[in-house]
Amino acid sequence: MTEQQPELGRFLRARRAAVSPADLGLPTGAGHRRTPGLRREELAALAGVSIDYYIRLERGKETRPSSSVVDALARALRLDHEEEAYLRELAAQAARGGSAPRQSVSRAVRPTVKLVLESLRPNPAYVVSRTNDILAANPGGLALLPGMADWPARQRNTIRYTFLHPAARTLWPDWEVKARACVAHLRAVAGTDPDAPDLLAVVGELVVKSPDFSRIWERYDVRRVGNGQKTFVHPEVGTFTLAHEVMEINRTDGQRLVVYGAEPGTAEYDTMVLLDMKGAGSLGGLSADAQEPATPAAELDRA
Repeated sequence: MTEQQPELGRFLRARRAAVSPADLGLPTGAGHRRTPGLRREELAALAGVSIDYYIRLERGKETRPSSSVVDALARALRLDHEEEAYLRELAAQAARGGSAPRQSVSRAVRPTVKLVLESLRPNPAYVVSRTNDILAANPGGLALLPGMADWPARQRNTIRYTFLHPAARTLWPDWEVKARACVAHLRAVAGTDPDAPDLLAVVGELVVKSPDFSRIWERYDVRRVGNGQKTFVHPEVGTFTLAHEVMEINRTDGQRLVVYGAEPGTAEYDTMVLLDMKGAGSLGGLSADAQEPATPAAELDRA
């Protein structure tokens, strides 16, 4: 019977495979290395632990690594702040025998937040859950993603869209970068609540339906989605680049407000106005969450 590797072990294996020995000043030796990245004995030596101890840790036989060992592994693997936090959470889960229980996550968007969405027009904006379900959007926010409005409200998820909607592959010229960022965000969510139904629903669907998602999911990249710029090749309004800000609006349930913007008087601003007009026409002036009656949480988890 094949031994089931724990989540902590899978993360350690994926991250050591991503580290180049040459970057750490280690000899690569002659010929082809059977193992990509660092070997177990190399990582153990860099972290200052025995090879036997590290093997037990990776296989789940050792479940209580000390804080100093976690520190040493993070340094050896060159983890950044978010990756180190993810490693610490996995170590804590291993020590307590699983993830901590969590209350259900609310999908309700406060009325004041919906007013903010409306006041932001023509800037495209939407509210997403921690797993990137679109919970509410102004007209431009939904029109920014061509074809999203055709999906039932319960299926509108920006990560599902990235991997499963045919328009997504040409909407972002750097699709692979965008796709990796999406998956890295889900990995960050998984670090704190790996057994949550909302997370399992979207990951389970995409692992089955998208080979690209499965490939990237196994990389174990960890990154919360942040601010920056995105270029779009939109089938209706052409190519444009918008800045975007991501703001936490409900820490308990992980809801975030995503707003895109451009300087007034620029071609990009005119594009936002056009998107807002197109979105308002397709939605009949209603916000995205008003198009369908509320769906029970249990049904949303099965979507």
